[in-house]
Amino acid sequence: MKSMTGYGYREVSDSTVSFSVEIKSYNNRYLDIIVNLPPFLSPLEPRIRELLGKRVNRGRVETTVRLRELTEDTRIYLDRNAVQGYIHVLHELIGEAGLKDDIRLSHLLRLDGVLRTEKSRNIDELWEKILPQFEEAYKDFEEARNSEGTFTKQDILEKIAIVEDVVRQIKTHGAALEERITEGIRERFHQVLGNKIDEDRVLAETAVLLVKYSINEELSRLSGHLSVFREIAEKPGLVGKKLDFLCQELNREINTIGSKSMIMEINQRVVDAKDALENIREQLRNVE
Repeated sequence: MKSMTGYGYREVSDSTVSFSVEIKSYNNRYLDIIVNLPPFLSPLEPRIRELLGKRVNRGRVETTVRLRELTEDTRIYLDRNAVQGYIHVLHELIGEAGLKDDIRLSHLLRLDGVLRTEKSRNIDELWEKILPQFEEAYKDFEEARNSEGTFTKQDILEKIAIVEDVVRQIKTHGAALEERITEGIRERFHQVLGNKIDEDRVLAETAVLLVKYSINEELSRLSGHLSVFREIAEKPGLVGKKLDFLCQELNREINTIGSKSMIMEINQRVVDAKDALENIREQLRNVE
């Protein structure tokens, strides 16, 4: 069992760059990958998405890469079109103002876009440095998900044990339910007919009510669902949705037993089971 919540972080620097890789995730119904990169690293986004998409099945996964260049390979060049445009406009401005002045270099250097800079970056070389740290961060991220998943599984199975115990206790009240129905029918017959009670009629009415209020089928299905639940919980891979579906089925059977029961002890056990199942479903919202 694996949690959808995890965190991994790695930071490293060499003589040219300093960067960090952060991976964190939250529970989500489907897989949602968010990649945050500096603009110049945007070509790496498909690679990161592919790596995560092959490894994570559900959850909102956010990956952030921060990079600071310690040395820069920068090229400075003159934008000739901008220079010519500025000179043309400045001459028009001098003529329009009726001035006698010259255009100097100092004037042009104050204007934006005359000199441009361009940083030379090799994306593939940067990826070769980022990838190992991404893998290390992912390893930490995966360990965190597995660790939390182990604790979640333990808690879920403890709650399932509560439901199993409830089922065992309810089964012990089966005879009491039949007795309660029989006594109720006898009492109603006695109120109407006094001592002239037809035993065959009592047995027939009892049989009808036992069919109506019997919980044997529900108990049988509960036992089967609980057995399958434990079996799936022990399997690797995607189990969250399957277990959540089984919780719905368990809850449906428990509700049916509660609606049929005429015994206070059974009703109390039904409340215990419903509380345990609600806690399990809350935990399963974070299981992959």
